[in-house]
Amino acid sequence: MASVIKLFDEREIAHRVEELATRIAGVIHGEFVVVGILKGSFVFVADLIRALDRAGCAPRVDFIRLSSYGQATESSGDVRLIGEVPSAVAGQVVLLADDVADTGLSLSRAKALLEAAGAAKVWTCAAVDKPSRRRVDFTPDFVCFTVGAQFVVGYGIDRAERYRHLSYIGVVD
Repeated sequence: MASVIKLFDEREIAHRVEELATRIAGVIHGEFVVVGILKGSFVFVADLIRALDRAGCAPRVDFIRLSSYGQATESSGDVRLIGEVPSAVAGQVVLLADDVADTGLSLSRAKALLEAAGAAKVWTCAAVDKPSRRRVDFTPDFVCFTVGAQFVVGYGIDRAERYRHLSYIGVVD
């Protein structure tokens, strides 16, 4: 396996997730559901819901699974739903969480699916935002880190199903 250059270590990630949770708690009031986009968001969602608890929120949690990368490092542009849209979103405020906002295709597709399933309001957030790579007009409501076009890994984010286990966010050297 290639070496990985650290961009954001565990401490910085923890700090930013706490800040993000505080911002979210100041905007989203009352009950809401955090819906994570699998697989990449699972680590971020786990940290985020605990930070939201510390910020005074008690969100419910669900997941949606999408695929657009497969084994590639470029999105195919075809965002496929794997399984079903969570039924618990009907009439609910939703915070949709993803690992990386890259092309904007996955987050915008997931948001549309949740709205079609009857979500009252869908907010979006990402652990990492790459605005320079957008293919659609989409900006997440909440972001931990903004980076350039480099392909990041770690903290649940993979490259061909590798590197998810890393406790930090980095770039493969």
